[in-house]
Amino acid sequence: MTNEQQKRMDELISVLTEASRAYYDAAQEIMSNYEYDALYDELEALEKETGYQREESPTRNVGYTVQSELPKERHPSRMLSLDKTKSREELQAWLGDQTGLLSWKLDGLTVVLHYADGRLAKAVTRGNGDIGEVITENAKAFVNVPRRIAWRGDCIIRGEAVIRYEDFERINASIEDADAKYKNPRNLCSGSVRQLDPRVTAERSVRFYAFTLTNAEGVDFGGSREAQMRWMAEQGFEVVPYVRVDASNLQEALSHYEEEIPDFPIPSDGLVLTLEDLVYAASLGTTAKFPRDSMAFKWADQQAETTLREIEWSPSRTGLLNPVAVFDPVELEGTTVRRASVHNLNMVEELALGIGDTIRVYKANMIIPQISENLTRSGNLEIPSACPVCGGRTAVDAMNDSKVLRCTNPDCLAKQVKRFSLFVSRDAMNIEGLSEQTLLKLIGAGLIRTPDDIFRLHDHKEELLSLDGFKEKLCANLLSSIEKARATTPTRILVSLGIPGVGAATAAAVAKACRQSWEKMESLTEEELLSIDGVGEVLAHDYRAFFSEEGNRAAVRRLIEQLTIDETPEETGNRAEGKTFVITGSLEHFANRKDLKAAIEKEGGKVAGSVSGKTDYLITNTPDSGSSKNKAARELGVAVITEEEAMRLLGL
Repeated sequence: MTNEQQKRMDELISVLTEASRAYYDAAQEIMSNYEYDALYDELEALEKETGYQREESPTRNVGYTVQSELPKERHPSRMLSLDKTKSREELQAWLGDQTGLLSWKLDGLTVVLHYADGRLAKAVTRGNGDIGEVITENAKAFVNVPRRIAWRGDCIIRGEAVIRYEDFERINASIEDADAKYKNPRNLCSGSVRQLDPRVTAERSVRFYAFTLTNAEGVDFGGSREAQMRWMAEQGFEVVPYVRVDASNLQEALSHYEEEIPDFPIPSDGLVLTLEDLVYAASLGTTAKFPRDSMAFKWADQQAETTLREIEWSPSRTGLLNPVAVFDPVELEGTTVRRASVHNLNMVEELALGIGDTIRVYKANMIIPQISENLTRSGNLEIPSACPVCGGRTAVDAMNDSKVLRCTNPDCLAKQVKRFSLFVSRDAMNIEGLSEQTLLKLIGAGLIRTPDDIFRLHDHKEELLSLDGFKEKLCANLLSSIEKARATTPTRILVSLGIPGVGAATAAAVAKACRQSWEKMESLTEEELLSIDGVGEVLAHDYRAFFSEEGNRAAVRRLIEQLTIDETPEETGNRAEGKTFVITGSLEHFANRKDLKAAIEKEGGKVAGSVSGKTDYLITNTPDSGSSKNKAARELGVAVITEEEAMRLLGL
């Protein structure tokens, strides 16, 4: 073994170990799966060539070193990883004349469930293969793990904990901060399974799919792995979807799985082929790292060479500038690809990226565009010293062991994306399709600088279509929603401006007091504002200060030019004039309390949040219930009426 070989092996072990630690323990990606596999294969080849293998080499270790605060436990027998291939022919040769079960290789966290006397007694993660984390209470919070099964003997089942794509998207959609969103379902699952608080796990919709029966004391399966799979299903487990294959139908089955990839609802990073004959499988034994009865099949990534034309620095509301590679369009897995995330500065440096470089791109797991390698490695990419959004100074920071680029300007437009989010929200301009992430893309592309720019996006359709994720239908729907929002009301405009303290209710009260005249609403004095019910001194001062600032007035003028405002005064009655109502419980005739409140206010009434001596009516469809509001109404002598009685009072 030469010094150069040993030096390279040491480098590879260091890089791979750090990448594995980040991926498994910190749920961070500092290199692509393709790059990790390539470096792993290089290390394995060097070890075979030299006959030298360090004890800490990733080629002989499994999983991750456990760093969490969860209790630890050693597995009764070591949990091994799987040998892998990307060759259909090699997989066919491995199966030979045997029968096997071909199943999805789910991309989550492996968990071992122990049952005793029919009860779930313990759940442990794979960890590093020798020691895992005890997550029993968390496993009980999984969506589909049975706490009790019919079998009363000892039972050990291995499976994969995963979060389905639809749940991943739902959870991410509930997170307003774009930087706090999870990168992929596997990272979210890892963090969810290994929580210290099971209540958090329960909120994440984690599912468990069984793939191996390690032990079922006293059950005779006749040497059949498929019989084990059926038995687990009979006990109430969801098993990993599989098909029975042999030499005659393996290739057809592989093609069928490949066709299902775009619509498969669970994250997967390949397939697993396991021998069906349990007796024969056991006779094969294991290597130091792999069982000999199973083989993982990774899809041979379709790759294309292209030229890197640009690195876009995509902004976020916390000031992060995330690198996105833009290259000449290529066809991959049936779609045209122009962009790929580079994740962070570590990847930029590892790939030695430069404008004009020849790069190879692929779709990880046939879905996510990635750069596999840089053939020319010029390394001439200049990290911008100025933010592309605001021109402010940038700085390289460390975040979760990764190097990131950040804008240091506290007034950067990207950091004000919440202002745009309010502008397009339901109570304001009500423009569908403009999430925070979409707004950031538009800000980063220079298409919107001020709110009124949103109404000029129809002039930039080609630029919109060139942005990542902006397909023809999505673009058409967005532009249609914007056009629909042009026709609006003074109340919505006022809400959209973001004046402190002016929400939908206050805006409606101001508009009503001004007979829906926008000109009057802009010119209200503090004294006039204070005469409006619900407006106090602080709000009146902030309101007047906003419209007294020339920059704000100019921005409002530019916005008004883009809108058609319905200033028709609302027809109001006086059936509830001077009366105060409180609404509690569910409604039968109105969609929600907000609609009933609007009906009351239209007739001159007020709606309060709690019962007091000033309350005239409590509206409830359960007047005899023992709720706190019902009790308060009885004690204070407040009239309790039903929804239908309220409708008659309002003339509805």
